Amino acid sequence: MRAMTIERYGGPEVVRMRDDAPVPVPREGEVLVQVVCAGVNFMDIHTRQGKYADSRTYPVRIPCTLGMEGAGVVVATGPGVTRPAIGQRVAWCIAWGSFAQYAAIPARLAAVLPDEIDFDTAASAMFQGCTAHYLLNDVAALDAGASCLVHAASGSIGQLLIQMAKRKGVTVYATASSEEKRAVALARGADVVLPYDDGGFADRVRASTSGRGVDVVFDSLGKATLRDSMRATRKRGLVINYGNVSGSVKDLDPYELGEAGSLFLTRPRLADHMADATTVQERADDIFGAILDGNLKIEITDRYAFEEIPKGHERIEAREQVGKAVAFI
Repeated sequence: MRAMTIERYGGPEVVRMRDDAPVPVPREGEVLVQVVCAGVNFMDIHTRQGKYADSRTYPVRIPCTLGMEGAGVVVATGPGVTRPAIGQRVAWCIAWGSFAQYAAIPARLAAVLPDEIDFDTAASAMFQGCTAHYLLNDVAALDAGASCLVHAASGSIGQLLIQMAKRKGVTVYATASSEEKRAVALARGADVVLPYDDGGFADRVRASTSGRGVDVVFDSLGKATLRDSMRATRKRGLVINYGNVSGSVKDLDPYELGEAGSLFLTRPRLADHMADATTVQERADDIFGAILDGNLKIEITDRYAFEEIPKGHERIEAREQVGKAVAFI
């Protein structure tokens, strides 16, 4: 089969586009899916770079097939699988191998799709949709009248966080690096959109909240913003660091959290909030239901052919991607 694989970690040069890869055989608890469409994500780049080489949460090891989000049709099941069934349309994330014609994935991570949801919508919605869903509902637990700050607001997760928060009646502050990206955040419903301004966003958030700060910050950038995110947070507020696009913070003293106002800081991961098939299906149903109702918009800005996936990764790595990209396998 056709597949995009790596045998060592590194830059784009380590990626191998194959047309002779073996079709995987589903093991116990797995389903074999004929992949129709795959999501193109920053996690693919992190995988290639080796950032999950020692991870227990995401135990992907080389050699491996890239692609951790996709949608397709179940064509075979491994021992012990009762659902989904052969022939059902499914979507998944945080299971690697979707940059291939066939992928063997854990059955518990495969969400059955509504008939009205097409494959490209499904492949664009699972990872970012489930991430925004658990961050907002499980970790932040925001309700009407609360306030939050969303970094990287024009990105796929940022756009969804804004929309989901506004549906709950939350006041949303957002940051983005350019006028074009800030316009996207405004279009998704953010109340106030700011430039990063070398950390100056924190001062402007404080000024806009009469010195109080926001209840929760969603920070996917890490090193470039985390300490200023703390400055933008109210006393006893919550900073959620769910990504490290700008690099990891390796010198944070817990004392700083106390000095910043007895803050709570967490570094959650989606895998721990997708622990069983029921949870996965419920999250997917909420997301796809909101899309069908018109309450949630996911803009697919780029659609790539299989051989064009490296181009998509180049755009993401250069921070040029606005919205979501998918690839047809």
